Amino acid sequence: MKHVSYADKPLLMGDDAADTLLEYARLVADNERADTVTLNAISPDGNTVEASFLLDVSTILMVESTNSEMEPPDNTEVVQEMRERIDAITRPVSVDAQEPPYSDSDLPDAF
Repeated sequence: MKHVSYADKPLLMGDDAADTLLEYARLVADNERADTVTLNAISPDGNTVEASFLLDVSTILMVESTNSEMEPPDNTEVVQEMRERIDAITRPVSVDAQEPPYSDSDLPDAF
């Protein structure tokens, strides 16, 4: 488990979710983009909550270790989605210069 601090609000979440969120936030900022991510977390009062993060160039986010023995909330799907977004930023799909993005059959008939 890790503490994630965002907008002066401390939350607990699994290591994988916290680390992936931090990496994605860095890439979003580096590329001058914005995005939102919603993760399951444990609030300071011990409740499981859905926390939505607005990520942009001004996001202030801190992730720190903890020795908590609590079971982290499941974020498997969101972590996978963030990793796909990370891949899209770091490994953009290149368009093959040899093939046009359309075929002749896609063009409208001449009048």
